[in-house]
Amino acid sequence: MIAVLRTAAAAGAALCLTAVVSALPAHAAGPWDSYGFDPNDRSVAGSSDTGNATALAPGSTYRSSLPVDGKVYYRLDLDAASTVYVSVTAVPGSGTTVSATDGIKVSVQDADSHFCSIDTASVGTDRRPRPLTALGARDTSRAGSRCEEAGAYYVLVERVHRAGSSSDTWGLELATASEPALKNDGATSAPEDWNSAPPTPVTGEATSRRGSSGFAGATPVGQGVWRDDILPGETLFYAVPVDWGQQLYTTAELGSSDADNGLVARALVVSLYNPVRGLVDDASVVYDGSQRAAELEPLPPVEYANRYDVSDRVSGMRFAGSYYLAVHLSEQVADRFGEGPYDLTLRVRVTGTSTAGPGYAGEPDPRGVFGVTARDRETAAADGPTSTDDDTAMRLLAAGGIGTGTALLMGLGVWTLLGRRRAGVQ
Repeated sequence: MIAVLRTAAAAGAALCLTAVVSALPAHAAGPWDSYGFDPNDRSVAGSSDTGNATALAPGSTYRSSLPVDGKVYYRLDLDAASTVYVSVTAVPGSGTTVSATDGIKVSVQDADSHFCSIDTASVGTDRRPRPLTALGARDTSRAGSRCEEAGAYYVLVERVHRAGSSSDTWGLELATASEPALKNDGATSAPEDWNSAPPTPVTGEATSRRGSSGFAGATPVGQGVWRDDILPGETLFYAVPVDWGQQLYTTAELGSSDADNGLVARALVVSLYNPVRGLVDDASVVYDGSQRAAELEPLPPVEYANRYDVSDRVSGMRFAGSYYLAVHLSEQVADRFGEGPYDLTLRVRVTGTSTAGPGYAGEPDPRGVFGVTARDRETAAADGPTSTDDDTAMRLLAAGGIGTGTALLMGLGVWTLLGRRRAGVQ
């Protein structure tokens, strides 16, 4: 069946490409085309005031925008028991000018302007546009929180902008998740004793697997050695299933170049985000054309009580699920060492035996977000899928709102062409 479909796609390739160019709306290939928005994102406009703020439903994803000189509000209508997370990914336009301190600030407030959480994300010394993610939360798992009552809460997203930076509007992706309370009370402090010694690095032949351009389509990877190509300015996303009681160790390696033209600070940045897209930790390397490795420090086993630790790299490991690796290669690498692509190697180790979860009193939303299934492990294994190019093509088509029949033909054509392209570069 696959062979028949590919043959049909190849026969209509020229027609497919013409249809893609003419039928896709402007936002599908606009200034934020470097990031893979979820095709199921609901479009929502942020409000300049709380009175007109649109409600966000837990377990949903949204697409919005953020002006350079403003701030936008969204509303959460919450019960008194659930902990609710709202991640915000801001996407500067490709080629725009940004400063090191440009970024976003995300806060959650109650109806009386009390802050429940504040988080920020900035461009950094690279001074080049890339996706930035910050997390807001209304956390009821901590005793004595002033944000425990049922009612309306507000997510405030603010742009941090410096003179000299581009004044264009940034794209936003918002993802919400609801975590139920526990059936029974548990520990109220983070574990202090856990194995913090780095393990023996994973070795062996690398399996090729193409990273995705966004959280929603993050490419599954499990324990093993993984190889990809990365271009300067590109951010690739991977998803690692990590169950309760397990530890994750990750190293990202940037291959050597035959050029020798100085140094690039923070050339390769690897960032780890938890299942609600909260930043856990990151690491970076200086690149001089020689191979370099960015290694995340050892992280604790996944445990509910980790949330009571003061550090992000411990408290972030608070639930099981898909942990996201975002790997970014600075555009400055192209300036000094050429356009690439560059060899990227991921070494992933997941240790420990899976344990039972903490015993939630209800179901999280989205369902299953705080768990790992046998299918998750199978998909992330070395003999699982080796490319997400077909998914990328279908995401573009879904964003275009094209008719089913045309979309099928176009999708098959793009799938075939992408497959040929990847075969030529590997």
